[in-house]
Amino acid sequence: MKNNIVAIVGRPNVGKSTLFNRLIGERQAIVDDISGVTRDRHYGSCFWNGKTFTVIDTGGFVQHSDDVFEAAIRSQVKIAIEEAAVLVFMVDTTTGITDLDEQVADLLRRTKKPVILVVNKADNYQRMVEANEFWGLGFEETFFLSSLTGTGTGEMLDAITEYIEEGEPEENQLPKLAIIGQPNVGKSSLTNALLGEERNIVTDVAGTTRDTIHTHYNKFGMDFLLIDTAGIRKKSRVSENLEFYSVMRAIRAIEEADVCILMVDAQTGIESQDLNIFKLVQKRHKGVVILVNKWDLVEKSTQTAKEFEDRIRAKISPFKDVPILFVSVLEKQRIFKAVEIALDVYERRRQKIKTSKLNELIQAAIERYPPPTHKGKYVKIKYVTQLPTYYPAFAFFCNNPKYVKDSYRNYLENQLRENFDFSGIPISLFFREK
Repeated sequence: MKNNIVAIVGRPNVGKSTLFNRLIGERQAIVDDISGVTRDRHYGSCFWNGKTFTVIDTGGFVQHSDDVFEAAIRSQVKIAIEEAAVLVFMVDTTTGITDLDEQVADLLRRTKKPVILVVNKADNYQRMVEANEFWGLGFEETFFLSSLTGTGTGEMLDAITEYIEEGEPEENQLPKLAIIGQPNVGKSSLTNALLGEERNIVTDVAGTTRDTIHTHYNKFGMDFLLIDTAGIRKKSRVSENLEFYSVMRAIRAIEEADVCILMVDAQTGIESQDLNIFKLVQKRHKGVVILVNKWDLVEKSTQTAKEFEDRIRAKISPFKDVPILFVSVLEKQRIFKAVEIALDVYERRRQKIKTSKLNELIQAAIERYPPPTHKGKYVKIKYVTQLPTYYPAFAFFCNNPKYVKDSYRNYLENQLRENFDFSGIPISLFFREK
């Protein structure tokens, strides 16, 4: 089972967020010297050596109170050990090995998963010498780097990608659908309604769901694997690390799925956490369907559904070509329709378009609206072909690929979407020199 999750663990203030930002190439987390300040998005995609993986910065999930601090970090490291494929353990040269580092190291030594020790702030000769004490923690793969300047990150990434599986899914596999979304939005209830049995314990406590379970669904002519996060959690863990836990679960499900059913609550609408999950689905090139649950609880006017849908599309822009369905899991309204749509998305994600058909369409589109010139230089797109990837990706061969503007790239993507049905599927366009 493919799991390409890399978790950065360690005590506060060692530079986890700075490394995370460097790996995903965006300044997403708030970086500050105040311990526990990471509050923004804590997960994103990294591409290295031809492989893509999801990076999680665990730092942003620690609650800001001294008594729970160490316990929260320990519990987080345990969750990361359970869920991630590779663990990046970060320490700080300037402070040397602390008690908390020792505690984290002790937990990590017991796992069979790969642990990469990263000694941060080793950015001059004196610090490099001092950093040697960290070999004493006993991790074979130890790297000395500076997450601020980026020195040494390449070697670390080479080591990480050794453990990352990429490649085509096997042929004749069943479609894998994952139900994702925030805690308490109705994911377990949807699974139960589909399976017609109380498989999960459904309670009003957000976060009662525990392990990922794959259920083979074969009814009403539909045949697929349902990825669900099922089971019960201990109450003590619910309060402390719920946000971290549910995010890890969602990411794990996204990694394993072909199509993600993102459930949002009709009463709250689509929130920033939903959007973060949506963007991750998009970056991992998975199919997506949005289900607005608890629609039966919303007071309706003639325009309500349309207005609600428009608001969602505005928020998920620019990738707006996504099926949105209003359901009530409790009333079993439209839940089987949701699965049908998800299976349609799965089939569309696998479609291969003939090169002759593609070129006919694109050449006509270029004639209608040629690429804008850049400083007097013309872009001439010669031909286009679909790449042999497991998601839709297209290579456009042209004379000046670096001068193709984003607006023109969007125009070509829209032409593809209008002529071939890619609803619910992120597509990639590459411009190559010819």
